[in-house]
Amino acid sequence: MKGSLRNRLLIALAVALTALYGVIGLPTSLQDIYDHLEEKVTLGLDLKGGVHLILQVQVQEALRAEADRTIRRLQDELGDLPVPLTPDSITRNNPETIEQADDIMITVEGVPAERASDFRNTVEQYFPNWLPSSRSSAVWELRMRPSSLALLKNDTVTQTIATVENRVNSLGLTEPTIQQHGRADAEYEVLVQLPGLSDPARVMQILSMTAQLEIQEVLDATPYPDIDSARAAHNGVMPPNSELRLHQRAAVGGAENEWYVLNAVPVITGSDLRNAVPGRNPEDQTWEARFVLSPEAGSRFGDYTGANVGNLLAVVLDDRIKSVAEIRSRITDQGSISGLSGQQEAQDLALVLRAGSLPASVEYLEERTVGASLGADSIRQGVRSALLGLALVVFSMLVYYRRAGINAVLALMLNLLILLAMLSYFSFTLTLPGIAGIILTIGMAVDANVLIFERIREELRAGKGVVGALNAGFAKAFLTLIDTNLTTIIAAAFLFLFGRGPVQGFAVTLAIGLVANLFTSVFVSRLIFDFALAGKKQVKELSI
Repeated sequence: MKGSLRNRLLIALAVALTALYGVIGLPTSLQDIYDHLEEKVTLGLDLKGGVHLILQVQVQEALRAEADRTIRRLQDELGDLPVPLTPDSITRNNPETIEQADDIMITVEGVPAERASDFRNTVEQYFPNWLPSSRSSAVWELRMRPSSLALLKNDTVTQTIATVENRVNSLGLTEPTIQQHGRADAEYEVLVQLPGLSDPARVMQILSMTAQLEIQEVLDATPYPDIDSARAAHNGVMPPNSELRLHQRAAVGGAENEWYVLNAVPVITGSDLRNAVPGRNPEDQTWEARFVLSPEAGSRFGDYTGANVGNLLAVVLDDRIKSVAEIRSRITDQGSISGLSGQQEAQDLALVLRAGSLPASVEYLEERTVGASLGADSIRQGVRSALLGLALVVFSMLVYYRRAGINAVLALMLNLLILLAMLSYFSFTLTLPGIAGIILTIGMAVDANVLIFERIREELRAGKGVVGALNAGFAKAFLTLIDTNLTTIIAAAFLFLFGRGPVQGFAVTLAIGLVANLFTSVFVSRLIFDFALAGKKQVKELSI
């Protein structure tokens, strides 16, 4: 018996010391304890203050872009069949919402009946992500396969998360939370939490910039005042692989719209960039974003510009022309984006170019800012509530159960110590609902001790001795405690898996507290009783 008691005592001491180290570390002063807790226990936005954002990725834009790339490739492949098609023979629909994204479709008109088999074979061989079907003898529809749709949308969200993370890290913000939010197959949402940030306006602007950079060849040097004028100048038939882009040129009295006919296949894209920095134009001292290309892209750009001296190039950012310039000599690995409003825009544009472009635009579904003072108030109120509840519980247990109440208080203190240590060791985020979970844990821990003590009282009233009453009381209460705690832990697990933000914080502290409660109420509480009775030959009464 003594050996068993000693072993159990060593286990309890090891757990207590490990938990104590997790909470306070190896302090040399009271301030060291505060610093250790601040470093190890991450506070949520509701306690620390900061910005909570939910972004929705507009995946339909990525699908439209993929359809456009497929159309350009189709025009090249069908030209080799040959199939007598004009550029206007291949079109796509325009899904404008996420709900319509799966309806993306390419329509090919004018396929001769005798070439139908060749057309189908070409699509199946070179475009395996698309399913061809004939609507009539000369009209075909291409729809993206369901597996390809799901993969592209998932990749779009994944790339968005990586790009947003790069941009946030470039801003120097500490301890950000950036992760998928909601159901991956339906909502396409990204959660961004930025603790300590009080003004979200600039960050929101930076995160929402698509920053899709393209340097494109200008096919027609004439700027047109509107789209209709451009089409009329080409007799209603635009050049193959061309697109119209808007350029808002600065003019007296405001911006002046100009439309240019560009080659839809860019010479350089944002993925070719190696670096980007803000700077001033040496000629007029206006701010611009200067970029440096990768070696491979620089070589390709040098070959192109060397062969096209005298032609025009357009720098296109997010589907709008920022500047149009003449190629005066061979250009290799450097360029710039002008037409910016000032230093701040130049810095932000350089930042997002370095971080990479978004595969699709994002919309803000939710924005919530918690001030630092409000977070501090929440901490004070939460701690006061927990301490008040703890004090009332301790007082009640000591009054009602006398010296046995000391047992319950010691077990409760160890329970809280283990809970805080787990938060520290595993760097869980503590939120205001998490504090509520701690307070609930205090109540459930006391409830476990009350259940055990009442069972012991029943056995004593039935005439059993102290040791027999302890054995029977703990044995009868054990299964009930396992049942209630286990079912609540399962409920907490579901809250964590399917809940969001604050709900998860509540679930974490509740689950940890319940596991600790089983250990302290059953193992530690019984150990304290056995330790108090050890060495006594006959105990006739128990203070309970």
